[in-house]
Amino acid sequence: MLFHPLKLKFHSHEKLEPNGELWEAQSWALRIVMKFGGTSLSDGKRIRNAAELVKRYKGQIEEIAVVASAMGGVTDDLIGAAERAKAGERAYVEGFLERLSKRHLDALEEAVSDPGLRGELAGNIERELSDLGRALIGVSYLSELTPRSRDYILSFGERLSTRILCGALRDLGMRAEYFTGFEAGIITDANFGEAAPIYELARERVKAVLEGRLRSGSIPVVTGFIGGTADGIVTTLGRGGSDYTATILGALLDADEVWLMTDVNGLMTADPKIVPSAKTIRRVSYSEAAEMAFFGAKSLHPRALEPVSEKGIPLRIKNTFDPDGEGTLITKEGGDRSDKVVKAVTLIKNVSLITVSGAGMVGAPGAAARIFKILGDNRINVLMISQSSSEYNISLVVPRASSKEAVAALRRDLQERGLVKEVISEDDVCVVAAVGAGMRGTPGVAARVFTAVARKGVNVRMIAQGSSELNISFVVGESDGATAVRAIHEEFSLGS
Repeated sequence: MLFHPLKLKFHSHEKLEPNGELWEAQSWALRIVMKFGGTSLSDGKRIRNAAELVKRYKGQIEEIAVVASAMGGVTDDLIGAAERAKAGERAYVEGFLERLSKRHLDALEEAVSDPGLRGELAGNIERELSDLGRALIGVSYLSELTPRSRDYILSFGERLSTRILCGALRDLGMRAEYFTGFEAGIITDANFGEAAPIYELARERVKAVLEGRLRSGSIPVVTGFIGGTADGIVTTLGRGGSDYTATILGALLDADEVWLMTDVNGLMTADPKIVPSAKTIRRVSYSEAAEMAFFGAKSLHPRALEPVSEKGIPLRIKNTFDPDGEGTLITKEGGDRSDKVVKAVTLIKNVSLITVSGAGMVGAPGAAARIFKILGDNRINVLMISQSSSEYNISLVVPRASSKEAVAALRRDLQERGLVKEVISEDDVCVVAAVGAGMRGTPGVAARVFTAVARKGVNVRMIAQGSSELNISFVVGESDGATAVRAIHEEFSLGS
């Protein structure tokens, strides 16, 4: 069956026939970067399925580069193992390595049928696990886990899964080559845990390593999440980093599209677990998608949009388990002619609302700057901000895991010095956001949002809206979050 993932962009070549008529010869010279997420690679059968999908697409697309995440849950397991190693629990580390080895060797058995190729890959996996074991044991002896060591340890999830996926492609008769992100040319800064690409260095390296291979029909299979400094020290790109790897490569290789192959059909009008009538959104703009990703939409990481949006490369989210589905296409304009001013409603849980108040802030220049500097110095991310016109208080939303640290830092630097009266935190809250470019310049959208919520008896604790008018976000009690989402979804008929 022929897939219809996009309207194929042909490279056109005009030629004048002897009779003077102009005809157009069209070729199928597309270049796609295709990323498979952890759920798509969670065991050997799914890895084999991903490889078979690549083979089917290769029949109509000349150039494909593949990016792979770690097998589902492995990154979290590696984080846990690193922490247990830091605590000196060497027996746990040994058991963890045995379980990790079994999981990947079992997956290899299911994904690759050729005994010779399977033996080669088993040797590669064993060497990777040996290197990982030495790193974990080293951490256990030192009782120290540095950001650099942590990145090195976390990199093994992708290194193991990508080798198996590459082997499955080879087992299906395709020419495929394995690369770590660094080997593929992704050069980053040394901000371990949240490394950023150095594009002027990475562009030349990626082109040199991958361009010729793509043109020859080979399929580079690249580890997601992983980069490296200019001198080869392993870095990671942060959570969701495999999406980021795919879009970085797409931008540097001038891809026609980047596909994120995941376990959902695309961006949804709401979480279907909250709103069963939620629908897949066919098309959104980069800016709308960024708002949705920031405010908790699954299957997309906010940082992943930057490389492709700057170059105008379409990004498509598709379901590995429903490959014929259209998915969501993300472009500059969005292109959806729907009359719905709101396209999606999202919910962020596990947050805290912190309020800093006191007469000392009224008319005091730099009060807000001081608050955000304190939080920034403590590496605490601020999700939302609201300030009363009286300047008596500033409210902000932070991840719940950072709440105690944030309150302690603010009290130490502000309240104990008499600069503010109090710093209080509320943990039983969540953030609801209505997103859509159609809200820009449309009167009455906020009134409809809050009227719909009020009809359900939900109290709004804090409101924020950016000048772009792409979203209206607000804080409600945690128990009211799902009710608020359903109320807005119904008000704007997003399930129809």
